Amino acid sequence: MTQAEVIDPHIMELVDGRPRLIGGQCGACAEIDFPRQDFCRSCGAAQTSPVALADRGVLWSWTIQRFPPPSPPYPPTGGDFEPFGVGYVELPGQVIVESRLTVSDPAQLHIGMAMVLVEFPVVSETGSQTVGFAFRPDSEGAAR
Repeated sequence: MTQAEVIDPHIMELVDGRPRLIGGQCGACAEIDFPRQDFCRSCGAAQTSPVALADRGVLWSWTIQRFPPPSPPYPPTGGDFEPFGVGYVELPGQVIVESRLTVSDPAQLHIGMAMVLVEFPVVSETGSQTVGFAFRPDSEGAAR
């Protein structure tokens, strides 16, 4: 894989061609947040530092978005919009992350199912492509 540009280097990076989310951990109370903030949302301390987040978790909640997101910031979709899954994935012992899901069929999603982080192509209005992230069902089983 060639060196790809990620959608935002403050929230994710590619390590050995695989996406990794970057959260923030408070040096005062150890609370983890995503995306990383300058101040801890739990205790208000200004001692947050980057922390690599787990790439596997469990689906905490989900829905299917059946309408296009607003443009801007998202590119207009015209008549080619397809509904997509959006969910909250709990990364055990860390944080719950809101994310796009690779599955949009409600019959294939259930709360508590194992999920794994994957890269997701993001195409701008100009046609340039960057790497974003999504979660997909983890066919290997339980979250780690």
